Amino acid sequence: MSAERMLTHVLRVVGVVMLCALPAVAMPHAWMNAVHRWLGMGELPAEPIVGYLARTLSAMYALGGAMLLHLARDVRRHLALLRFLAGAAGVFAVAVFAIDHALGLPPRWRWTEGPAVAGIAIVLWGLAALAAREAAREPEGRREAGKDGV
Repeated sequence: MSAERMLTHVLRVVGVVMLCALPAVAMPHAWMNAVHRWLGMGELPAEPIVGYLARTLSAMYALGGAMLLHLARDVRRHLALLRFLAGAAGVFAVAVFAIDHALGLPPRWRWTEGPAVAGIAIVLWGLAALAAREAAREPEGRREAGKDGV
């Protein structure tokens, strides 16, 4: 399987997973509170800012997922953007890891979220680099023929 094809599959999987955040945009506070308690973090504060931050972050994750699904439609055309996003995701992973530790989130959260984002960033970066090398080695006529079908 080519790196371009693997990159397309990874983008689709990550995009769909990120879109799973969409229901939380309208999730009742009681449900969010139940998840918060299940994670061992006690009662979720009912202040408006907490709901705002939880819902807008969920919306941003869903937006990011939709964007990845769109980019997966033509990875060759978007390789430069995908490499930038992979690098940005790596920086984001470090920030998330530091924030999680500073806030004292439960260990399973701390040791899952940041490292998972870092792993995805590394995979995306590597596949985008390999796909760019593969594309550079292809004859010009083949590049044009492969544009719309991955």
